[in-house]
Amino acid sequence: MYKELLVNENFDPQLFNYDKKPLEKGHIRVKSKFGAPKHGTELTIFKNNPYENLYYDEEENIFKNKKADAIVNWGLGNMWVGEIIEIDDTISDFKLGQRVAGYGHLASTHDILPSQLLTMPERMSWKEAVCYDPMQFALSGLRDANCRIGDTVLVSGMGAIGQMAAQAAKLSGASLVAISDPLEVRRKIALDNGADIAYDPLNDDMGLMLRSITGGKGVDVVIETSGNYSAVEQCLRALGYMGNMALVGWFKECFVPFNLGYEAHFNQQNVFFSRACSEPNRDFPRWDFARICRESWSLLADGKILCENVVYPIVDFIESDKGYDRFVAKNPEESIKMGVVF
Repeated sequence: MYKELLVNENFDPQLFNYDKKPLEKGHIRVKSKFGAPKHGTELTIFKNNPYENLYYDEEENIFKNKKADAIVNWGLGNMWVGEIIEIDDTISDFKLGQRVAGYGHLASTHDILPSQLLTMPERMSWKEAVCYDPMQFALSGLRDANCRIGDTVLVSGMGAIGQMAAQAAKLSGASLVAISDPLEVRRKIALDNGADIAYDPLNDDMGLMLRSITGGKGVDVVIETSGNYSAVEQCLRALGYMGNMALVGWFKECFVPFNLGYEAHFNQQNVFFSRACSEPNRDFPRWDFARICRESWSLLADGKILCENVVYPIVDFIESDKGYDRFVAKNPEESIKMGVVF
């Protein structure tokens, strides 16, 4: 019997059984070996349910009212890595036993079109593969904020996207990469992976401290990934005059005091809402989401981004409902990006 991780009628993660079906024409069947959820986005969708009464009109680029609908039995999980166990006889470019990756919820198997598969080079680890999605949004944020060689950079929020962004900023030639997160374990991993200095936003005045380090100028670039309004205020305090900040995190409704009348107003700062998959890209036609995806996969496949200590903790698939409930839904501070072993 096959299993998949879904949201149940109580909006909690639960493993459900499903039956094997005949493979559709033009498809490939993959047996899952590893996987990972996408913490922030998935949690926002199934806990906050932002689409309950609204939908995004792709033509007019605005949210509109709709009738409420349930998300019961919505799949939980973002990416998987596995091996091919069945191929439709019309397909010749793949072979049985080949290691591949793809998008999809946590499930024993996946039936997928060849065009949707990601081919993994031999050196690539499964942890690198499941960091593909956060790498896209990190790369997009750095590009939107115009991060350049020699820039000083602050990355706020050391979840998976923040961890990718800090490393990518170093790769881009940043002269200083500072990171901020209230959790010591996340700060330590970022430092281990190349960040220069770490701050605890609950106790440190990052703005004042970073201005001291930068000769009173503040940082050139901020990448904010936490989606926390208090963090945004602190980042604006650290950002230099006419500096650029990319808001990469998915923000919810604001329930805390939020004042843009201090550094943001006086320093004429540039704030960009950054979403990798929104088209057209700011650098269209040279850049689009497809190019961001290609470059992100290349960075990971070539081993230029460290992921081994970013994907943790690791849970068994048979316990993934309990693991998801603990490490994603209720205690996200105990993880960065939960990994799953089948």
